Amino acid sequence: MSNDRRLREQADTAIETYQEIVRQDPYRQAFHMSPPVGLLNDPNGWIQWQGTYHLYFQWMPFHTGHGAKFWGHFSSVNLIDWKLEPTALTPSDWFDRSGCYSGSAIDYDGKMKIYYTGNVKDDNGQRQTYQCSAESIDGIHFVKNGVEIELPQGYTPHFRDPKVWKHDGQWYMVVGAQTEDHYGCVVLFESKDAKEWEFRGELSHSTREECGYLGYMWECPDLFTLNGKEVLLFSPQGVEADGIDYNNLYQTGYVVGKLDYQQAQFQHNRFEELDRGFDFYAPQTTCDEKGRRLLVGWMGCPDPEEKTQPTHQYHWVHCMTVPRELSLEQGKLIQRPVEELTDLRKVQRYDEQITEQADFTIDRVSEVQIDGPIEKVNLFNCTHLVYERDNGLLILSRPGQDGTVESRSCRLPQGVQQLQFYIDRSSVEIFVNDGEEVFTSRLFADPDVRTFEVKPRESAAANVKVWSLRDDVIHF
Repeated sequence: MSNDRRLREQADTAIETYQEIVRQDPYRQAFHMSPPVGLLNDPNGWIQWQGTYHLYFQWMPFHTGHGAKFWGHFSSVNLIDWKLEPTALTPSDWFDRSGCYSGSAIDYDGKMKIYYTGNVKDDNGQRQTYQCSAESIDGIHFVKNGVEIELPQGYTPHFRDPKVWKHDGQWYMVVGAQTEDHYGCVVLFESKDAKEWEFRGELSHSTREECGYLGYMWECPDLFTLNGKEVLLFSPQGVEADGIDYNNLYQTGYVVGKLDYQQAQFQHNRFEELDRGFDFYAPQTTCDEKGRRLLVGWMGCPDPEEKTQPTHQYHWVHCMTVPRELSLEQGKLIQRPVEELTDLRKVQRYDEQITEQADFTIDRVSEVQIDGPIEKVNLFNCTHLVYERDNGLLILSRPGQDGTVESRSCRLPQGVQQLQFYIDRSSVEIFVNDGEEVFTSRLFADPDVRTFEVKPRESAAANVKVWSLRDDVIHF
């Protein structure tokens, strides 16, 4: 039996062994993609191909910790109903035996071609890294091509997460990297045939003036064009907290500028955080057949708190965000839930105008829309959203693992005029002022508590709409 087949059978056995235990978890997500068993992290290979959306993901099927990652796979035709497909990649070859790390997908001569990082560690923990590829005629079964790019000089083996796209007939790839003097950066490769790659240099670096200091490693880069500008997403590690900024262990954000493809130079503005919540990392985007730039992120972060989440006892951990449509407006990335999510609505529970604090009883799988100036929201007596007019801060707080209260904030000088909540059994995504800001957070409230409190600004009115959502859209 081949090593690949053996690993696939072991993963299938893990799903079969624990599927009933996973289903019994009161915190099991209803409409957010979660692993069938084990640990899920970075979205990979996010693409709409031949009419179907494919989202691959970093997956450890055998336990709820990190290790030699597989690529799991969900597919959908409508961005609502998601089907678990067979395992896409296993760490079965010499060039990826310690993990098939993150990467991307393209349509290549009618086939799907994926690029990923092959991680290799020896018995002493010494790392080697390779940028690899594989191809498929159906998006489900892949044949590995092996190594396409080895580590260039000047970089440590922390060199990973290739994102590939086509521009003016040429193929380009960005890779997240760490220089030998331990600074984070993103590098660019170019190819005529998407097979033979030429190293073009660094697009940005953590010590550039526009960055200040942005850490020792940049992960999961993604470069795309919106509104005539290039946007570079990436996730820097090693950035110290600065007031209300950079409060998570690792950050995710973007810069906006102009890429000179001929000179391989990228002039950009300052780094902006993409999500102001507790649990958001390693997002990836794709452009679909409607021309929309769609983003999905990992609702988690590789930090010590992930080891304390209550879902571990049910043999799974972590999930994805809902798909979001991006736009670039006045130099800022705006994130809105994709319009298809309205099809999740099952029953409308409320449509009320309020002028003072009001309490609602809602399902644990709900959408809430609030229009009007808001001062405070209390969700399940666990998570609180408060707007402080004196300093123009919107603050999200929740109980910390040590019993204290932890918070994340964003600046909103013009106040809160609109809120949209996507609430699942163990998470909440809050879109503020039509996507101007977003807070993403896991939410492990008492499953029996259903209270949602809303307080509008004094002498103001707000309209509150609540829908119960479908809970039958993830198919294993």
